[in-house]
Amino acid sequence: MELYAHGRRRVLPPLLFGLGVLAHLLRHGKRYDVVHTASFPYFSLLAADAARRRGRFRLLVDWHEVWTRDYWREYLGAPGGWIGWRIQQVCLRVPQRAFCFSRLHEQRLLGLGIRGKLTRLEGQYLGPFETGEPRPARMVAVFAGRHIPEKRVPALVPALAAAREKIPNLGGEIYGDGPERTKVLAAIHECGLDGAVVAPGFVDSAVLEESLASALCLVLPSQREGYGLVVIEAAARGVPVVVVDGPDNAAVELVEDGSNGEIATSVDPYELAGAIVRIADGGAELRQSAADWFRRNADRLSFESSFVRVLESYAEA
Repeated sequence: MELYAHGRRRVLPPLLFGLGVLAHLLRHGKRYDVVHTASFPYFSLLAADAARRRGRFRLLVDWHEVWTRDYWREYLGAPGGWIGWRIQQVCLRVPQRAFCFSRLHEQRLLGLGIRGKLTRLEGQYLGPFETGEPRPARMVAVFAGRHIPEKRVPALVPALAAAREKIPNLGGEIYGDGPERTKVLAAIHECGLDGAVVAPGFVDSAVLEESLASALCLVLPSQREGYGLVVIEAAARGVPVVVVDGPDNAAVELVEDGSNGEIATSVDPYELAGAIVRIADGGAELRQSAADWFRRNADRLSFESSFVRVLESYAEA
């Protein structure tokens, strides 16, 4: 089913998925010692909780994000935002063994009184780990991800136009697709960047790997990120990252300003452009710094480090 309508997630697909989870666990819940689910899209978590009394399994929950009341209102409007906020509150009250992946959302979960033991898992990176020396940079800024409103992908285009005032040969490669793609294509044309900035949609993983490994930088203009795995993927290849500071963006926790990237204060074109230009000025030294940052943090950020702790929780059941 289509997950988005008018740039927003639809309610029907996760509702039907939750009903499917409920039906399955009511029939087969006694077969399980552990049911491990993401908190979002909520209905599956509520279904697992409803079926638990019959199944008597232990419930483990991954909280990638916790939205504030204000963000719910911004995302869905006043009536829909209130409903979303209340459903999230109900999920927080479910008895659970909880995991989160950033300091931002750890603080929110604790502040909202999550019902159960909470552990922050920092590692989601699967590799590669032996990456060698960073490759020489092409004068290209890259974005890869869904073109949805909270990613603010169209904002990258005028920023590239502004950066080209200082770096005339700078190009852009914007990968991915989504409801904002038409705005991205329109912005490329309006800024006169046809040919200099390309947006080919989703591409083969080998194409994306080649583009990222040789990029000047990765730009992630998101308003909201629950973790920011792509920051680590870039640093592992010696590629600095531009992220944007904000109250809902946990990706900034993965960037040390001037070490493995730059933290912009907003998506203003000249603010983003300034960060891109500073990375270009950093040259090979900054690329080496990004690679060194990854080596220092690789163990902590590895999927293996998180997986061991999750397995310990399984064993307790």
